[in-house]
Amino acid sequence: MSKTAAPAAQPAPTSAAEPPAPTPTVPTDPAPPVTTEMPTQTTSDAPAPPQPGATPVPPTIPTATAAPTPAAPAEPEVPEPQNTLTEKFTGFEWKALAEFRKTVPDALAKAYTDRPDAKTTPTTLWGVRIDPANLVDARVSVVFMKFLRARNLNPVAASEMFVETLRWRDEFKVDSLLKEEFPEFFDQLGHIYGRDKEGRPVVYNVYGGTADLEAVFGDVDRFLRWRVAFMERSVALLDFATVDQAIQVHDYAGVSMSSRTPASKSAAAQASNIFASHYPELLYKKFFVNVPGYMAWLFWAFKAVLPAATVAKMSVVGSSPRSIGKALLPLVAAEELPKRYGGAADAEVFEKSAAGREK
Repeated sequence: MSKTAAPAAQPAPTSAAEPPAPTPTVPTDPAPPVTTEMPTQTTSDAPAPPQPGATPVPPTIPTATAAPTPAAPAEPEVPEPQNTLTEKFTGFEWKALAEFRKTVPDALAKAYTDRPDAKTTPTTLWGVRIDPANLVDARVSVVFMKFLRARNLNPVAASEMFVETLRWRDEFKVDSLLKEEFPEFFDQLGHIYGRDKEGRPVVYNVYGGTADLEAVFGDVDRFLRWRVAFMERSVALLDFATVDQAIQVHDYAGVSMSSRTPASKSAAAQASNIFASHYPELLYKKFFVNVPGYMAWLFWAFKAVLPAATVAKMSVVGSSPRSIGKALLPLVAAEELPKRYGGAADAEVFEKSAAGREK
């Protein structure tokens, strides 16, 4: 029986959508890493191995860092007490006042050297209580500003003036003057009568008239004590809240060359020095009335050497009620101004205001 050969195997048909089989790739060995002579630095915290022959370095022990001290909280700013007068202070004046306040405790110690606790003990000036523990007070600020303005807002110079004033008042025993009794002839020399349109007291100093000038100036020390007491009475009318200055009228009716004795000249010079040194900036305006011709000439001669601020406060006016009133009535109402000075106030009432007793 014959054998039939098996048909040759036919390749399987290839689908058109089937991709050809990928060509197998032969893996290659990666290139060996390139080494260098110096090792590459790493960010590891591990210390580098010591080099041969190197001196071993002891490990660094970290220093303990103290916790930062928290900043102290800012102290709240104390609001500045105000009154009618402090509201007019300028920025420069407030700055000078802040510096002046820092000097006050030491100033008190310098003024009252016999008081161990002077730095902390309150004192009184012109009726205003000054407490070193609480200097932020409106009336106290007004008092301090007097010294600052008198010294061009220089806190150091103002503090020195403040010290000298307190020292002088202590030595002169000013606080006891109002209890002191003086001869009646002094009553004719001073009057405090009425107020101006802004509430300032008007003070009259009468240098002529019927006063016995020999008796008045025979004891210069006594005259000065009376004159300071009269000044204190006028200052007592200032509240340092709405009013802090006075108007002065100096009446020279009846004053002659012969009445200008060495004693009267000495008394006048000493009184002027006291008021300039220890009562700063308490004068608003000063009027010289009934001035003799020779004295008016002297005033204008000295005007050139006086500070401009002082000259601005001073006026030499005439001798008649009409001319005096022309100068004073713009400031003082007629009913507050005596007739002899161009006003309408009763002369008898004015005379009763003698000895510094306000009407």
